[in-house]
Amino acid sequence: MAKIFPVHPDNPQIRRIEEIKSALSSGAVMLYPTDTVYAIGCDLNAKSAVERVRQIKQLANDKPLTFLSPSLSNVATYAFVSDTAYRIMKRLIPGPYTFLLPATKLVPRLVQSPKRKTTGIRVPNHTVCLKLLAALGNPIISTSAHLPADEADNGMIRIDPEIVQSRVELFDRLDNLVDIIVDTGEEPTYEVSTILDMTAEEAVIIRRGLGWEAAAAWV
Repeated sequence: MAKIFPVHPDNPQIRRIEEIKSALSSGAVMLYPTDTVYAIGCDLNAKSAVERVRQIKQLANDKPLTFLSPSLSNVATYAFVSDTAYRIMKRLIPGPYTFLLPATKLVPRLVQSPKRKTTGIRVPNHTVCLKLLAALGNPIISTSAHLPADEADNGMIRIDPEIVQSRVELFDRLDNLVDIIVDTGEEPTYEVSTILDMTAEEAVIIRRGLGWEAAAAWV
């Protein structure tokens, strides 16, 4: 059974943030809200926790995992950012955007795309996420807790808007799979991030999600 941490969405309690940070540093997996959907995540550098996240989502090792970063300068630590990519990202972050970028050696192989050596990084516009990132000092894995019907498979937990209508239902369904649930009182949404592939000279929007119109103005 997961431990629930009530956290104020706008003014997160320092003690709660520290408790969650300590758990993440020890390899905990958490369910938490972002500026798009609720996500399942852990410390980027906690290998066993990353493996558990993959198991929960039933992801093969060739499927890369997205992670949250606190700032553009921090992104540049984990990915190679071209001048063009930098200009676009500076306009869009923080916000509901996932950037596909060439990974540096600091990105664990278990997280990146093994063939392309790329990684997906977000800088969220969400107070609790940013406070957790600052406290932990490491990026945080962020993979959607909501599985569309066409991704459902035998033995996979199936979460979609038709099944889960509230955070209470979402918490109940994932209670036995994660260690921590961060409860800010925010209800689940099903609007995903916009994905921009920035691995080539020109950026390309490969998924239209929240804020895609703003992104289109810069690519």
